[in-house]
Amino acid sequence: MRKLLVVVDMQNDFIDGSLGTAEAVQIVDNVVEEIGKYDVKDVFATRDTHPENYLETQEGRKLPVVHCVKGTKGWEINEKVAKALGEAEIIDKPTFGSRKLAEKIEKLAEKEELEVTLIGLCTDICVVSNALLIKAYLPETPVKVIAACCAGVTPASHEAALTTMKMCQVEVL
Repeated sequence: MRKLLVVVDMQNDFIDGSLGTAEAVQIVDNVVEEIGKYDVKDVFATRDTHPENYLETQEGRKLPVVHCVKGTKGWEINEKVAKALGEAEIIDKPTFGSRKLAEKIEKLAEKEELEVTLIGLCTDICVVSNALLIKAYLPETPVKVIAACCAGVTPASHEAALTTMKMCQVEVL
């Protein structure tokens, strides 16, 4: 069974930027360590990517904090994480979940049996969205999330997202 790792939105704005948290800062080394356990061909990373007019979008009106505007320092993947990712494929996504990511994994699953593990930020928004999207595309593929390699907007919402994923048959490690 081929094991894939999905590194969700380990970007500066979510770590120590406009939407950063102490919990996000604390998981960086865990994320780097986990990436090191995989061959680069088995690692995918997502990058939250917004236009300059973010505040005019539906998401921006509901979350009025400018973040991850393409080309800015906040949009960039954390330096330590980027180094660990090396040549891993990075998928820009304009919203919480990435259909492109799920479709790429679905194509791989047509050729071989897979297991998919997710880590990253934010547990309660983008990690849960991508985990459930992958589960929807591939209901028989084991999908896992490593809690110690994720952080939410708050510790309580992180725990709530982990509970939600467990209820949807995503294994929480």
